[in-house]
Amino acid sequence: MLLKNVFVLTISNKSLVVKRGKSLYFITDMMRVHFLNKDLSKGYMFRVLLRITVCIVLATALSSCSSMSFGDIFSSYNTQMQPVHSAQFNGDFKLAESLIKPRGTSDGTYALSLLETGRLQYLDANWKTSEQTLALAYQQVQTSEQQAKIQLSRGVENVGALVSNDSALRYDIPFYEQSMLHTYQALNYLYQRQFEGALVEVRRANLVQEKALLANQGSLFKAQQDMNNNGISDKSFNESYPSMAATIGEVKNGFQNAYTFYLSALLYEAAGELNDAYIDYKKALEIFTHNHFLQQDVLRLAKKLAMTDDLARFEQQFGQYKSNEIKNSGQLVIMLEQGIINPKEEIAINLPIFTSHNDMRFYSVALPTYRQRKSPRTPLMLTVNEQSYQSQEIIRLQSLAAKHLEDQLPSIVVRQVLRLIAKEEMRQQISRKGGDLGNILASLYNIASEKADTRSWSTLPDNVQIIRLNLAAGKHQLQIKHQGQSKIIDVEINANRISLINVNSIGNYLDHKAINL
Repeated sequence: MLLKNVFVLTISNKSLVVKRGKSLYFITDMMRVHFLNKDLSKGYMFRVLLRITVCIVLATALSSCSSMSFGDIFSSYNTQMQPVHSAQFNGDFKLAESLIKPRGTSDGTYALSLLETGRLQYLDANWKTSEQTLALAYQQVQTSEQQAKIQLSRGVENVGALVSNDSALRYDIPFYEQSMLHTYQALNYLYQRQFEGALVEVRRANLVQEKALLANQGSLFKAQQDMNNNGISDKSFNESYPSMAATIGEVKNGFQNAYTFYLSALLYEAAGELNDAYIDYKKALEIFTHNHFLQQDVLRLAKKLAMTDDLARFEQQFGQYKSNEIKNSGQLVIMLEQGIINPKEEIAINLPIFTSHNDMRFYSVALPTYRQRKSPRTPLMLTVNEQSYQSQEIIRLQSLAAKHLEDQLPSIVVRQVLRLIAKEEMRQQISRKGGDLGNILASLYNIASEKADTRSWSTLPDNVQIIRLNLAAGKHQLQIKHQGQSKIIDVEINANRISLINVNSIGNYLDHKAINL
């Protein structure tokens, strides 16, 4: 039976204040108990201290064994990253980087913190440092893959997650984030004039997508079966969980990345490897068939490589190839990265779940989601030689992230079901040892720790758009406009070469990086 006049005054990522009658108990993140008023007998104080300690020591142990800070149990990743996103939105990338929470190599979120830091260093044109940071993130990917091959036990980590939340699990970088890791690493090498290093990275990015394609179907089927075997039907879940269909759009899976394929094709073409370039242009077009610039790239190389059958098929689908090549000309490619990807958010839904005693009860479950909307896509306007052009989208990273989450939901729900049962068992055991106050604190811990795992690479752009056109060799002045901001760019076009300009538009920030390939 619950004690009267007991309630929580404050729950934060560092402290818990409990009131019973006229007495206050303050529990710090060091798990010490301080009595804030002195009207209790020493014997009673000792008994209460003993009961509280039984409840809290378990939480302390879980925090240490699961390689996460105690605050991470109660504070979502999304909440922790809000100051970082604010600074990034204002174009202050150094400040944003400084606001990222420091994490050691044993921390389960260490790899993700490297991705966030590396992206901000890239935006700040600190390419060498970004290269080193993302190299560490890649090492984490390799370590995870090696552990999976030898089936290294993650039992201790999983126990921590079982009675806290999914944030206690190690963050395994999903395939779409791995491909973006290699994309930014390729750009880091490019801007340091290390062309061979950039080619290595785009090959790694392509390998990631090949592995994802092979691994996808079997894992999705197994996760769905596990959810059904744990008593959660597709119907009951779909009726409770809000659809992400509008955010996902036409994306077929959560890992195929047309932006990565396009950059890969550009580099292959610049290196004179036209067959490889043609293959990757086609892969990008399969993902984003409505992009006119992609269509023209595929038609152009199909004709140049004498791919007669392909050319006939593509011209039937996209129309006759219209060559606008100019004598003694080169190509200008602009890649626009727009905005910041929306972070995951937490929602609570009620699901019917059978307890360990085979009783069916409705429980409130915290799950991650993405908003049922897409951020508005604004095309970049380019004016050159009195001609105007608009950029066209080649990837919506927000859609990839939402599709990846949708594919992971069955596994997430299964873990939540097991967690709820484990927490209820823990509460009953602690209640027997710690009495009424132990029951209260265990219940409070269960409520406070019921958090969705909102971790994801949240400093990525929302979408990427491209423009490609031929210009006569020589110097040109470009005017770009985007979201009320404008910029003049001087560019040198070399005959039969590609000039690449990467534009970043975030809030009121508009800047570019240029290189001749």
